[in-house]
Amino acid sequence: MTETVKIISPIDGSVYAERPVANGVEIEAAVVRARAGRNAWGEVTVAERAKIMTHFVDALAGMNDEIVPELAWQMGRPIRFGGEKRGVEERSRYMISIAEEALAPSVKAGKEGFTRYITREPLGLVMVIAPWNYPYLTAVNSIVPGLMAGNAVLLKHASQTLLVGERFAEAGRRAGLPEGLFQNLVMSHGDTEKLIGSGAIDHINFTGSVEGGRRIEKAAAGTFATLGLELGGKDPAYVREDADLAHSIENLVDGSFFNSGQSCCGVERIYVHEGVYDAFVEGFVDNARGWTLGNPLEESTIVGPMARPQFADVVRGQKEEALRKGATAHLGTHHPLDKAGSPYLAPEVLTNVNHQMAVMREESFGPIVGIMKVRDDAEAITLMNDSPYGLTASIWTRDIEAAGRIGAKVETGTVFANRCDYLDPALVWTGVKDTGKGGALSEIGYANLTQPKSYHLRHI
Repeated sequence: MTETVKIISPIDGSVYAERPVANGVEIEAAVVRARAGRNAWGEVTVAERAKIMTHFVDALAGMNDEIVPELAWQMGRPIRFGGEKRGVEERSRYMISIAEEALAPSVKAGKEGFTRYITREPLGLVMVIAPWNYPYLTAVNSIVPGLMAGNAVLLKHASQTLLVGERFAEAGRRAGLPEGLFQNLVMSHGDTEKLIGSGAIDHINFTGSVEGGRRIEKAAAGTFATLGLELGGKDPAYVREDADLAHSIENLVDGSFFNSGQSCCGVERIYVHEGVYDAFVEGFVDNARGWTLGNPLEESTIVGPMARPQFADVVRGQKEEALRKGATAHLGTHHPLDKAGSPYLAPEVLTNVNHQMAVMREESFGPIVGIMKVRDDAEAITLMNDSPYGLTASIWTRDIEAAGRIGAKVETGTVFANRCDYLDPALVWTGVKDTGKGGALSEIGYANLTQPKSYHLRHI
């Protein structure tokens, strides 16, 4: 009997789609096709690749009207937000635009009688293991530059968002990519680890849980494959006394609750200077009341269900523990869909929280945020660093120099000032501590998807 994977929609618990899982023979055949496709792609110049990959992005963008409701059914994001088209285009087109310069040979002058340069060679076969929470945005971080750099790419998408992989594959067909160069595979966890351990994969880019990252590292041990791992976050924000409160509140509410809080770089804990704490909390709670829960297929819905009931129950557990330990809940929204065992979870704002509570220490990945009062920058820095994660941190202040000084002391991959929950493709996307290793996008992303090769040529 053929093994299948089912997408259970968070909207109503129905089976939205079902796909067969690739068997061992099919996986081996995909690797063979990828090698052949890569050989053909190697004959294509970077400039010509840019044209083809632009068609790839155009094709993906052209499917957006179908993609938006598919995302709602697969992982619950409200249709009012229009999918991920804008971010996908921004990242993809930027990486295409810098490819020629990022991949150009680096010539070393100054040694008479020698020609010396370093080239960037494709790694070979790149495997992208993508998550469900931002299923297009996370995947393009590696797919587009991976292909631009001359690699073949295999995509293994999360079971919750299988149709995303099919959309990418269709874009590749429409763009005219060589046969086998890009392939979408529906695979079990066991077969995924087996393929990684086979030595056939040269680079793995994985976005997911810390435990998932450990399994990837274990599977790749001894293969010498390179890794890019983005594994989670508990991203902090610090609101200084000189912050523009209206601006800070509007952006931090959005950063906390957009996508039902299911964002790797979403804001999960906020530290506010005591001089503006009361005003900030009052404004934040008032703004947050407008983030209403509902059916994601309705235009009026701002917060949709979480992707799976168990994810919502984890957040419910964190909230209950915090309340038992003395936290104060400010929204307390009662919604008929929000109950134990349901993926529908209304946003919540907690104060009187501390770092003995899971909600301030462990990843929530849901629509809940804790707000703490701090005395000064030093206390804020200490608390921001009191976490096993380090993806992004945001500082809200009119003093940009102070933001830089504070950011230098925060253990994180990205420092924001007066914004949050955003990925700039001109900057490397990376993390520290349990958040992972490696880096995507920017010219550094290309360096991580290629192998340097030195030429030391002596003139005779």
